[in-house]
Amino acid sequence: MRLPESARALLESGSLAHLVTLNRDGSPQVTCVWVGLEGDEIVSGHLRVGQRKLRNVARDPRVALSVEGTEVQPPGLKQYLVVHGRARVEDGGAAELLQRLAHVYLGPEVRFPPMEDPPPGQILRIEVERVGGVGPWAA
Repeated sequence: MRLPESARALLESGSLAHLVTLNRDGSPQVTCVWVGLEGDEIVSGHLRVGQRKLRNVARDPRVALSVEGTEVQPPGLKQYLVVHGRARVEDGGAAELLQRLAHVYLGPEVRFPPMEDPPPGQILRIEVERVGGVGPWAA
């Protein structure tokens, strides 16, 4: 699915995203992540291999992501974007992606990760299936 420009702008704004994956027992696992876009895929970088969210995606690719906006919509709700999609884990490239995202989330002069020779980590890639929430993307 091609993301609406308004959704793309929010995803690239530096707002934290809440990523929901499914545990083995079907219960939700929620974590905050930095996100960016590569084409129409939502991406996040993870230095530590084997995190629960990554194991969950390897077993069940269904994910949801929410991002809170800053504008208030009538009748008084703050904008938020909800993305449903399927994710996959890709080896390597996490440090480079995190450096790019650090410029958005922390500032243009930040060096991240703050270590010499960071591990290659993994990238989580989300293929968007549908969007919702409150905002122009849900119109």
